[in-house]
Amino acid sequence: MEAVTASTEIVVLACSVVLLLVQVVLQAVSTYDLGPKYLLGPRDERRQSPNLIAGRLERALRNLLETYPAFVALALALVVTGDTGGIGAAGAWVWLAARVVYLVLYAAGVPVLRTLTWLVSVAGLLMMLFRLIA
Repeated sequence: MEAVTASTEIVVLACSVVLLLVQVVLQAVSTYDLGPKYLLGPRDERRQSPNLIAGRLERALRNLLETYPAFVALALALVVTGDTGGIGAAGAWVWLAARVVYLVLYAAGVPVLRTLTWLVSVAGLLMMLFRLIA
């Protein structure tokens, strides 16, 4: 039986799931100050942690979820069409690296560089899109 090697896009997609899970856990842990009764309950009332980092991590997670569907769709489309590699694979790595840096910058409260890093992540998506349609 011949071993099948995963494409770069699938490897980056798997890594992106790790990033997603890390962000979800970090955001959840950062709201510890809301207390176990609230955190383990139905959260019918909307409470917000006064912790600045918790707010930043929540917004960074929401921001990730805004572009994550596009990344997943592009990665899978590249694999399904057989257009893996090249600028599409590079774009996937650019997107992932920028998202990791974005998380760190957002948590640290760095304003302008954070936005520029977001633009780099969008450039990664555009690279993937270019590979798909070119």
